[in-house]
Amino acid sequence: MDTMTSMDRVMASLSHKEPDRVPVFLLLTMHGAKELGMSIKDYFSDAKNVIEGQKIIHAKYRNDCLNPFFYAATEIQAWGGDAIFIDDGPPNAGAPIIRTTEDIDDIQPPDMDHPILRMGLEAIEGLVDHADGQIPVIGTVLSPFSVPVMQMGFEGYLNLMYEDQDSFWRLMRKNEEFCVKWGNEQAKAGVTAVAYFDPLASSSMTTPDQYRLTGMKVAERVISRMDAPTATHLASGRALPIIEDIVSTGTGALGVCTLEDLAELKRVCKGRLSLLGNLNGIEMRRWTAQQAEEKVKDCIMKAGPGGGFILSDNHGEIPFQVSDEVLLAIRDAVDKWGEYPLDWIV
Repeated sequence: MDTMTSMDRVMASLSHKEPDRVPVFLLLTMHGAKELGMSIKDYFSDAKNVIEGQKIIHAKYRNDCLNPFFYAATEIQAWGGDAIFIDDGPPNAGAPIIRTTEDIDDIQPPDMDHPILRMGLEAIEGLVDHADGQIPVIGTVLSPFSVPVMQMGFEGYLNLMYEDQDSFWRLMRKNEEFCVKWGNEQAKAGVTAVAYFDPLASSSMTTPDQYRLTGMKVAERVISRMDAPTATHLASGRALPIIEDIVSTGTGALGVCTLEDLAELKRVCKGRLSLLGNLNGIEMRRWTAQQAEEKVKDCIMKAGPGGGFILSDNHGEIPFQVSDEVLLAIRDAVDKWGEYPLDWIV
């Protein structure tokens, strides 16, 4: 039986101490629409829906966080772009808003009073009020280094990064300005921490040398100016080749993927970075309850000892298709195998 609040449990683990049990973050964004019997588009049209959806999710799955994140393309909407909605997955960004280098000079960082941003802050404020200091509320920003994939498209952005450094850094400066303001607005609204999503930083996407010349410098500047603790998430990408670089950015935790060995990640990060992960969200759609339990047990065995570990998925967003049965099995398995001390591990 839990003997700590979710806030106490998470803070202890992030301090590399063993709480009463392993904390669990089931990062469910779209499942609130299911619970309220709404389409994903309608669900994300009003902050009140997200507040209510997250309350239901928290109670149903005994989650150790509240997640007011809407979808990544909200930031593109704030910059003047569009979001494309589908029936059973996260909304995606529409056509690129930057097509030429001249567009970089013309675009301006969004105002914090933009309606889509205000709606996000309303959701945060409602969930902070509901949490009453007992449950972490997690904010989210997209890294200035990674968001151009949606602003420009992959090909356009990679060409910019490698072939036009002047334009690249002009874009980074504008993106950094927005990211810091947006993260700090969320901090002002009361989030416990800000997730810094930076998938392009991953060694699956960018060479370590290139990251050190670009994305790492961006992250160091942005994270140093955040008014809340940060957790970096590479959204299913590899981290081991750049662990030392991620530590240098000043972030406190790292979302890790299933492509790398969790025990090795824990060994390298022990005492320096807490780990968040690394259940495979794509495979999770096909798991049985027994498979879910086995996966949870394996993660806890590899990364649970000594604290510094929060069980979660590997991407930072659990797919819409993952069933209640599997989610409840994950949560039950944490109670069964995640209670400290982990005496069953030999």
